[in-house]
Amino acid sequence: MTRRLGSGSLVIATHNAGKLREIGALLEPYGMTCISAGSLGLPEPAETGTTFAQNALLKARAAAEASGLAALADDSGLSVAALDGRPGVYTADWAERQWFEGAPGRDWYMAMGKVEGMLAERGPDVDRAAAFHCVLAIAWPDGEYAIYEGRCDGALVWPPRGAMGFGYDPVFVPAGGSKTFAEIAPEEKHAISHRADAFAKLVAEQFGR
Repeated sequence: MTRRLGSGSLVIATHNAGKLREIGALLEPYGMTCISAGSLGLPEPAETGTTFAQNALLKARAAAEASGLAALADDSGLSVAALDGRPGVYTADWAERQWFEGAPGRDWYMAMGKVEGMLAERGPDVDRAAAFHCVLAIAWPDGEYAIYEGRCDGALVWPPRGAMGFGYDPVFVPAGGSKTFAEIAPEEKHAISHRADAFAKLVAEQFGR
């Protein structure tokens, strides 16, 4: 039987204030007080895994061991069928500018262009199916852990559309829809997203809801 969190403090293995707010709002109704790894001064471990689950668990374990508290981490990304699942765990890396591409940082339009360029090389009839993935990992200081995987299937479009969302949202249309993730209201996206799918599984098992 999977271990349960109960109520109390939970370290969120992130240094991203926006992600902490989003996760904190989702877990607050269940009596959880979320603390970011960044606020505790915990270092960010290198993401050396080759799957979303490996990277999420690596981050959760590092935060749990360093803080002595249960910790939650997520890893997410985009997989494209015609590109053999790429960019996958390297989704964010594809957005990192090289030294010859401008100032350091992430350029998501450049990343979207890389994906589209690789699809275009495969011809006009290329399979444009894609999926967003999210894996949530909870780790306890004694080594126990639980993993929840969510996904949202869809297809890629070009050119990018919409001004909301982030990452690859402007080129991703969820299955059954006609608008990209960047064209729909955030609350609509959150109801059908890969992260919502993973959180629904976590809440069902951890809090019996």
